Amino acid sequence: MNKVRMGIVGIGNMGSAHARSIFTGNIRDMELGAVCDIAPEKLSWANENLPGVPQFTDYHDLLDSGLIDAVLIATPHYFHPEIAVAAFAKGLHVLSEKPAGVYTAQVEEMNAAAKKSGKVFGIMYNQRTNPLFQKMREIVRDGRIGEPKRCIWIITNWYRTQAYYDSGTWRATWAGEGGGVLLNQCPHNLDLWQWIFGMPVRIRAKCQYGKWHHIEVEDEVTAYAEYANGATGAFITTTGECPGTNRLEITGDRGKMVWENGQLHFWELAEPERKFCFESKQGFAAPAMEMHTIEPEGTETAHNGILQNFTNAILHGEELLAPGYEGINGLTISNAIYLSDWTDEWVDLPIDSARFLELLNEKRAHSHLKEASVSEIQDLRGTYNDRWKVR
Repeated sequence: MNKVRMGIVGIGNMGSAHARSIFTGNIRDMELGAVCDIAPEKLSWANENLPGVPQFTDYHDLLDSGLIDAVLIATPHYFHPEIAVAAFAKGLHVLSEKPAGVYTAQVEEMNAAAKKSGKVFGIMYNQRTNPLFQKMREIVRDGRIGEPKRCIWIITNWYRTQAYYDSGTWRATWAGEGGGVLLNQCPHNLDLWQWIFGMPVRIRAKCQYGKWHHIEVEDEVTAYAEYANGATGAFITTTGECPGTNRLEITGDRGKMVWENGQLHFWELAEPERKFCFESKQGFAAPAMEMHTIEPEGTETAHNGILQNFTNAILHGEELLAPGYEGINGLTISNAIYLSDWTDEWVDLPIDSARFLELLNEKRAHSHLKEASVSEIQDLRGTYNDRWKVR
């Protein structure tokens, strides 16, 4: 194989962007083999913008076609694992849009299918290509920041109007999306949180449902996390504040990093704070420190960077920047946040996936989505019909 033939399931917002990028030759050694969508208007778009590319309305037919070596899944969230499992069974490589799924039980099945297949499995965590986030991870993992103490991410610049939520009856429903700001806007942030700082061991959280909008899912979240070494984390997000903030702060006993407005600053201590605390004879003294403004090394390659890395992994064995197996990590955090709020208890990680699904299904059973007609239930990446209904 000297080219990867990519098939795309779902050519809505993100799927169409990926299709256009591949079709125009932005990804070296990758070509667009076929596309699939159940919405006639999406296929009409493909006729105009992707001339000559084969089309399918049933993803099973695409997987059986022999026209592709890999599949990119850009459907509604609930169907990512289902389509991935089917693709692995056909011997295809898989790249999934985020999130990995809606609940960890289905993602565990997907990961098992990926492992059994031996195929390349990636997830579209394109923000991992940001060189400043990569540098933050390096500073933490190399121990330059010392023993981790705290991670705080205030991400409140997801402002949305009521018109945004009213644009589709599927939107901001438990049956349609499986959640609100956590599952729709924050998967990248939750992934970066654990990718840079690591996975917590337990979480306590509070979600506000329809606090700022007429919706059934959460539009404000405050979560507190604890780590095995005693470090803590805080995650605050909402779609109901303007102006918002996007600030990531990480502290260790050798300094502090702050990422905000596309800039990264690192205050580096000359000696560990814990050592200084107990050796200094002065009550108001502080360790000597130096502030660094860290410049990015390279440029953020975003979605195309993940596509190129995925291609290189298939053809040349290049290490994946965003392995699909890691998609369960950020989802575990968001599931834990919901579970903590629903039970009003601390939640240990890994979570009780069966209990989470039980409570989620209760919410899905009473979701406003069930009152909508099929023609009204639209998604950014396609249109629901009998084939794509939530089970």
